[in-house]
This record gives sequence, structure tokens and C-alpha cells, in this order.
Amino acid sequence: MILNNQGHTLCIIIPCYNEEKSIPELVTRCGQLYDKHGIEFILVDNGSLDNSRKILEMQTQDLHGVNTVFVDKNLGYGFGIRQGLAAANSTYTGWTHADLQTDIGDVVAALEVLNAMPNVNVFVKGNRSGRPISDTLFTFGMSLFESLLFRTRLWDINAQPTIFSSTLLNDFVNAPDDFSLDLFAYLTAKNRGYSVQRIPVYFYKRVHGVSSWNVGWRSRIKFIKRTLNFSFELRNQVN
Repeated sequence: MILNNQGHTLCIIIPCYNEEKSIPELVTRCGQLYDKHGIEFILVDNGSLDNSRKILEMQTQDLHGVNTVFVDKNLGYGFGIRQGLAAANSTYTGWTHADLQTDIGDVVAALEVLNAMPNVNVFVKGNRSGRPISDTLFTFGMSLFESLLFRTRLWDINAQPTIFSSTLLNDFVNAPDDFSLDLFAYLTAKNRGYSVQRIPVYFYKRVHGVSSWNVGWRSRIKFIKRTLNFSFELRNQVN
């Protein structure tokens, strides 16, 4: 792993689940960001059922700065990310999505924020624009609920990238295995007094495949139920 201009390292985890069509472009972009900015990536095949693992193996062979972790069975979005985090060794770490709906290059803006505050525990998240109105309203409702439940401002919770000082990982002992990991990390950072910084990201239309959860109200309802259950459990833990 090489150092950026401030002497700090950044490693980004990207879980890939059935992303065979997105992986070639994703790997190319990650390689470019490593060469130009020294940002390392760990791509996690999160138990994919398509050819994602095979393509990842071929695309990343002998490619510096882009490493892989393979999960045999999908046990959740958060589980895949945590396997990648366990393999990282950097000053800063975090994750983003593989679907290319946001620019992978957004992590550069996050790194600039981190480098501008080198002696501060910083938590950086994207702040999305360009999304369908239905998705925006859904996010607003979930954000309002979580903010009221935990009595602190929690906004656009599942926005990516999510990047923070690696010392925060010391508090990830009971981290969840599903999409609630975004909430867990965000709330943990706020409770630990991290400085939360938001960077603007534009949300593009998905080019390949379909979302693993946002495919209709039935999927959203399942997501809401899981999130509510975890939220109440987490509230009991922090109180």
C-alpha cells in the first residue's frame, strides 16, 4: 500500500453480489484511483451466484492496489463488508457500493476532507442527489425515524461512500451483518464524538443488474422491518 500526500493510507471495501457486468469497469476505475491517488481497494465477492468471483479473479490478477476477498455464502451486505475490513490495514477505511450508481471517484473528495483534518477523528459520508422522488421520500422517512429514535441527527444513512478513521473499528464487535451496518457505523461515530462530514455525490441510473433490495415495496417493507428491529436493539444497547 502506498501513501498519499499526507502520509496516510486509505482502503475502501466494495462488496460485490451478482455484479458480473459491473466488475470490469469497477476494477479498471479502482486501479486508476490507486495509481493516481494511492487509494487501495478490497473487492469482496459476497457469495455471488453468477460469475462475479471468476471475473474478479481474472480482472485483479497482478493488479496492484486492488485486492480481493471471497465469501463462499452470502450472509448479508454487512457481513461481506466486515470480511473486507478484517483484511484492511490502513489509517482510514470504509466502503462504497459496486453498482456504479455513484462515482467511485467520490472517495477522492472524502480523502481530501480527511487530509484537511489529520488530527481529528473524522467520519465522512456521501450526501446523495439525483435520486427518484420515491427513493428520496423513503430515505427522508427512515432518516426522520432514526433521528427521533436516537435523539441525534442521522441523515441519508445509507449514502455512500462511508469512510472513517480506522480506530473506529475497535467498536465494531457487535456490528450487524445486513444493511443496518450503515446505521451502526454512523451512530457509533457520532456517539464517539467523531466529526461527521458530508460530501455531495450524484446518484446515476443503474446500468447493469438490479438492486438486491430496492426492487419494489415488498422488498422495502422487508428492509424496513429488519432495520426497525435492529434499531430498537441498538437503542437498548446504547442507553
